[in-house]
Amino acid sequence: MSAASRPSLATVAELLKPITWFPPMWAFGCGVVASGLPLDGRWGLVLLGVLLAGPLVCATSQAVNDWFDREVDAINEPQRPIPSGRMPGRWGLYVALIWTLLSLLAAVPLGGWGFGAAVLGLLLAWAYSAPPLRLKRNGWWGNAACALSYEGLAWVTGAAVMAWGTMPQERSVALALLYSLGAHGIMTLNDFKSIEGDRATGIGSLPVRLGVRGAARAACLTMLLPQAVVVTLLLLWQAPWHAAVVSGLIVVQAQMMRRFLANPRAQATWYSGFGVPLFVLGMLVSALALRSLAAG
Repeated sequence: MSAASRPSLATVAELLKPITWFPPMWAFGCGVVASGLPLDGRWGLVLLGVLLAGPLVCATSQAVNDWFDREVDAINEPQRPIPSGRMPGRWGLYVALIWTLLSLLAAVPLGGWGFGAAVLGLLLAWAYSAPPLRLKRNGWWGNAACALSYEGLAWVTGAAVMAWGTMPQERSVALALLYSLGAHGIMTLNDFKSIEGDRATGIGSLPVRLGVRGAARAACLTMLLPQAVVVTLLLLWQAPWHAAVVSGLIVVQAQMMRRFLANPRAQATWYSGFGVPLFVLGMLVSALALRSLAAG
């Protein structure tokens, strides 16, 4: 096989988008922390779980999305590996299939709940991009699938690994679901850069469905409300100091959202870079609250 008929390793890496791996890896780590359990004897499984959350499952979702979005990317991001021709033939699909298989193999040692969460994450990755479901055609369903996979399932996997593959504590699952809901708004931020291509190819992202300002308001509410519920739960669980920190992070986010709402298309990337880190920091604070409660 000639070099021209296959992609370079650098192109494969670009297809897998390493920059997107951080959110699920962080969420996995939050699940580990929230378990309140010691790392003794679990280091190997935890490292495997981090690898699974980011470079495997998340990378798989990126490859699947790029393959089935090649016509959209030809409009929005023609420099991407597939529309640019640097990923020739059906190599984009082959990489997606290979990474799916590698993810399943890596998930086997993580126990029933860890393996099940990985399988569900992979199913959501394919359902998001691939027909006949292609959930991304509806911004509500598509963003929900991504948010659940990147945040909730990664968190649950981390907690399950610490529990030797058994069901995590209910409080941990509750926080994982709430932060998944909040991440729905984060996913919407990414849609502002691709409105033209989405509209031209029938992708009903929220900026296309609700308009720019409507989608921006929906994203902000979706990010803020679940965090408010988290604060309420932390207070009920007798973790007032952690609740106070998360509340402070919410106040700062709300102030930053005013700039975002004034010009959503221009400021979506700015808010993703500076506002979203406060959201994910709140995830860690909440996980530390559960760890503290377990120790007490």
